[in-house]
Formats: sequence, C-alpha cells, structure tokens
Amino acid sequence: MNKLTLNVPEMSCGHCVSAVSSAVKGVTGVGDVHVDLSSKRVEVTGEGLEPKAVAAAVREAGYEPEES
Repeated sequence: MNKLTLNVPEMSCGHCVSAVSSAVKGVTGVGDVHVDLSSKRVEVTGEGLEPKAVAAAVREAGYEPEES
C-alpha cells in the first residue's frame, strides 16, 4: 500500500473537499482518499499510485496541488 500527501492551499469549503475527493477517487490505483479542510491536505492511499495522475485529478477539479 502506497501513501501520497498533497497540500491544496486553495481549498476553503465543503464544495472544495467534495470536488477534490471525487476527482482523486477516479484515479487508477486509489483505494482511499481523506481530505482535511483545516490543514488543506489530501491523503491518498492505494496500490501503484501515480503521483502525477493524482495531481492532475486535483488540477482537473480546479485546484493547484503541492506535494508535501
């Protein structure tokens, strides 16, 4: 099981959490997504995670991720 954490400083509301979570869940290999609005972090676990694909999904949701 791999783990990836991204900072998404632009997230500011429940809609942001929902949009990012939905987008990331659609990435191949993603098993679980935890979005913490207070810390503005997205924690992703899964098998064979591709960090670039996860970051691209966050961008598609309208946010710019930063790898932590």
